[in-house]
Amino acid sequence: MIIVLAVALAGAIGGGVGTAQAEGNQGSGGSYDRQLLFYNHSYGVFDRETADAIEHSDYLRDFANFQVRTTTGSGGQTWTGRYLIGRETYLELLGIGDVPGQDGTLGSAGLGLSVERAGELATVKERLKAEGVAEPIDFLQTRDFGDGVPVPWFDAVFTDAQYDAFGAWGMEWRPEYFADPRSNTEPPSFPGDVGRERYLSDDYRTHLMRDVTAVRIAVTAGDLGDTVPLLRAGGFSVRTVTGGGVVAEGGGTTIRLDVVPREQAGYRQVDMSLNRPVKDRHVERIGNSTLTVGPGSHAVWTFAKNGTTGTTAR
Repeated sequence: MIIVLAVALAGAIGGGVGTAQAEGNQGSGGSYDRQLLFYNHSYGVFDRETADAIEHSDYLRDFANFQVRTTTGSGGQTWTGRYLIGRETYLELLGIGDVPGQDGTLGSAGLGLSVERAGELATVKERLKAEGVAEPIDFLQTRDFGDGVPVPWFDAVFTDAQYDAFGAWGMEWRPEYFADPRSNTEPPSFPGDVGRERYLSDDYRTHLMRDVTAVRIAVTAGDLGDTVPLLRAGGFSVRTVTGGGVVAEGGGTTIRLDVVPREQAGYRQVDMSLNRPVKDRHVERIGNSTLTVGPGSHAVWTFAKNGTTGTTAR
């Protein structure tokens, strides 16, 4: 699911957190003994040719638990996404205009990081203050299943109310959503289980794709500066890379954010694990993107820069 950021942050008051503090995993409150936030999903907005090719791809329907759906969230906002769903993680792929306003422009992207146990988002918010975010911004996302009655879906926290093209948020699924039979979620595996595996179905088992192991997204310097404190507060190990970007590691999914001007921002690459190894290498061209599956138990999906026909170098 996407958060319509412009709507979620409308009227919120928050100052930027400034330059990203990218080394290590220690804020003013000291080092963190465990990771609380984990990669849940990420989304990107692509040119219409690529979005339509993804939507109508027969190969993707075999490769992954693949869905196309329109969702109604808080404030009646709707968006249409194409979803590749794994065991604990998933991808959300949109075309220009599939989500309203700023979030539906070419190159927009987002990153959802979730907790696994009830109540842990509150700890993340306390850690954010140690990372220099004086007033984390709270948001409740709801979902309308079609009867006009919003169901609490998840709580979210942001570091800032301003962004260029990329936003990241911490999140915790609400018990009301798990309790609604229309959510098709699983029973808890332990008391307080609000984990990713419980939220997602087991339909991934009948397809190749298992989980997202790495994402690479190009973002502006300002958006990076607002994201690093959340990564650090979540317990990721964050280090700087050449060019001023960062790599965040932890919890099974590596997140790389490269710094670019706004006009070059956007989704670049996704790495995925497979449920079983494949012997041969398969290359599938999907609009202005290329999905390479195998050999072995790994797949890589590269996306062109803002609708050009070239793919991103690995």
